[in-house]
Amino acid sequence: MKRTIIVSLFLIIACKQEKKEAVAQNELQVKEEVIQETKRHTSEAEDAKKWLQKNIEDYFKADLVAQEKIMQKMTTLDYFDYKTDATNVDMDIDGSLTTKEFQDKWRKKFDVQKAGVGYGFLITGQDWDDIKISSCKILAEGQHDFLFDVVLSDKKLNAEYPITVSVIKDHNAFLIADVWQKEPKLN
Repeated sequence: MKRTIIVSLFLIIACKQEKKEAVAQNELQVKEEVIQETKRHTSEAEDAKKWLQKNIEDYFKADLVAQEKIMQKMTTLDYFDYKTDATNVDMDIDGSLTTKEFQDKWRKKFDVQKAGVGYGFLITGQDWDDIKISSCKILAEGQHDFLFDVVLSDKKLNAEYPITVSVIKDHNAFLIADVWQKEPKLN
């Protein structure tokens, strides 16, 4: 009888030990998965940042005729249409919208107060010499979207253009989904 009790105690202790080892193994596996997921997101965010920097600078190096095509390739269709409408608000051209028409058309998809109405893509200046990115910091990231705080600089004209850019990953490609334009800083 004593032997049965002693053997039972050993079995109970052995089972508890196996459960502890299994739980510890599961916890270790979960931690490794979290680390891998974090590395993947960090890598994607860095890839999105590099893509954004390269494409913005390439856009400003292109001639004026090519810029519209480049903008179309680097933005979502909705954002391209939205920014085109914002740029042309109250202009005396075919298809131009009034401020109210623009706001009514786009307020459900975009923050129309940050559209940069009347301004071009990415900067509020009409003229520039050599636009470079002086700062690009990630503000937030989701599974397939990234928010960047960007400052574009034109040293020769002593101007800085702070913007916030939303980038999405769609079918293994990055696209600008929105740009919140702010007032330029003139030095």
